[in-house]
Amino acid sequence: MEGDVVEYRIDRGSGVPAYVQIVEQTERALRMGTLKVGDKLPTAREVVAATAINPNTVLRAYRDMEQAGLVELRRGLGTFVTRSLARPGAEDDSPLRTELTDWMARARAAGLERADILALVTATLDTYDNERDSHTPGDRERKRRTHDRA
Repeated sequence: MEGDVVEYRIDRGSGVPAYVQIVEQTERALRMGTLKVGDKLPTAREVVAATAINPNTVLRAYRDMEQAGLVELRRGLGTFVTRSLARPGAEDDSPLRTELTDWMARARAAGLERADILALVTATLDTYDNERDSHTPGDRERKRRTHDRA
C-alpha cells in the first residue's frame, strides 16, 4: 500500500469486528487531517494483502462509510474521501496536540502502557461528557450505535 495515506491495522484480539476497525481508523484519519477530501483509500485488494482479512469485510466497511457520507465508491476508479471530520486543534502543530504529546510523555515516564493510557483517557472523557451531557453529534451517534449493538 505504498503511497497510500492510510494503512489499516487489524487487532484480531480486540473483540472489535475488523470492518468496524477499518471505519474507526478511517474516521480517526479524517479527524486528524491525515485523510482529506479527494484522497483515495487503498483498494480492497490492497487492504486484504496487508491485513489478511476477507475482501467482503473491507467492502462492508467501505459501504458503511459511503452510507455515512464519508466516501464515494467510483466503479473502476476506487474509493474517495468526500467529507472531512477535521476540527481545529487536531492538526500536528496545534497547541492542544503539543500539550497532549507532553502529557503522553509524562504518562509513559510514569510507567503507563498504551492500554492504561487509553483507559484513563476514555474514563476521563466519559466522566467529562456525563457531567456535561455531551451535545456533540458524533458522540451521541457513537453512543447510539454502541447501545444498539449491546
